This record gives sequence, C-alpha cells and structure tokens, in this order.
Amino acid sequence: MKPLTYKTITLLLFTVVTAYITGCASSRSSEVYSRDQTRQAHTVETGTVESVKEVLIEGTKTPVGAAAGAVAGGVLGSTIGRGRGRTLATVGGALLGAAGGAAAEEGLTSKKGLEIVVRKDSGETIVVVQEADVPIYPTDRVRILRGNDGTTRVSK
Repeated sequence: MKPLTYKTITLLLFTVVTAYITGCASSRSSEVYSRDQTRQAHTVETGTVESVKEVLIEGTKTPVGAAAGAVAGGVLGSTIGRGRGRTLATVGGALLGAAGGAAAEEGLTSKKGLEIVVRKDSGETIVVVQEADVPIYPTDRVRILRGNDGTTRVSK
C-alpha cells in the first residue's frame, strides 16, 4: 500500500470538514423544527401575505472553517521549498488557508431566504424571514406559528 501524499491528505481533510460544516448548518425553514421545538405548544394566528422579497441568509461563522483551511494551507505550503523558505511557505499557506476556509464555510452554509410581510387578521403587520424552501406569494392566506422560544414561521 502506498503512503498518503500531502495532496491526498489535504483533499480528504477538506472533504470531511465540508461535510461537517454543511451538516451543522441550522435550518431556517418553515418546515423544519429543532429538537427543542417538538412537543411544545405554538401560538397560531392567520393573515394575508402583503409582499415577499428574496433575501440571502448568511452562513455560519465558526472557527471550524478557518482551522480546517489553516491545516490544509499549512500542509500544502510545507511542500514548497526547503529550510527557511519552506517554513515561510507553511506559515503563509496556513494564513491564506485560514482566510479561505472561513470564507468557504460561510459560502457553503448560506441559504436563499424570503422576507415575508404579513398583515395578520388582527390588523398588525409583521415581517418574518425564513428559508425559501416553500413558495409563498402576495395575497396567500397563511398561518403564523410562534413558538415559546420566540421563533416565528409562516406556512400555508
């Protein structure tokens, strides 16, 4: 069996971290409930959608992306040069990798969202931002669900 190369190790590390990051991204969907939100009473109100605007929900910003990028960059940098040059390449690779890893994490975990303005039957107007996984249009009759933890979602 051949020993693993730096490129193979880096690719493997990047794949594992990417899977971890995307798996840890919390959902802002109207159809996904957290474990803590189950078996809890939610207040339900009804209303009419006045407007819908597409928005971008920013991704997560944890140290995981930067750390993984730093390791990958450091490993790649260590394959360049000799002596002091190799040390500088390793440090430079780690710094660039950390910045790239943080940016990659945020990009991988960002989601398309909807800013939904709803006129409740009570006359009050609210705005809810949630993932754009369920089509909602102006004039739709919707339910507004509010959990004890303050989370609010709009559903048909």
